[in-house]
Amino acid sequence: MSKRDELIEKYAADIKDKFGETPDMDLLTKVAIGLGPAIYNSDSSKVSGSDEKELNTVKNNFLIRKLGLSDGPSLLDAINKVIDRYGRSDKNKYRAVIYYMLAKHFGKESIYN
Repeated sequence: MSKRDELIEKYAADIKDKFGETPDMDLLTKVAIGLGPAIYNSDSSKVSGSDEKELNTVKNNFLIRKLGLSDGPSLLDAINKVIDRYGRSDKNKYRAVIYYMLAKHFGKESIYN
């Protein structure tokens, strides 16, 4: 099993354990691939839920640029809801899981087709 496959399995386990959902493995794989080498870096593979700069990066780079959403308060609200469900105190909030959950939240899975 490749390193990427191992990470995707870890992300799938988090979606099951933390969110109580069965992940769409095809979508999760595409989200992970879309993140490129960031998933292999200990720092860039995770999102800090308490860092405003990090949350704005998720909003601007993923929700606005990648998913094509319009800026507004609903974007940060959605990010915070996902982080709260993940567990704000959990230090290992994987970027791929957060992006996956946000894509599902906004119904933008088709971006990865």
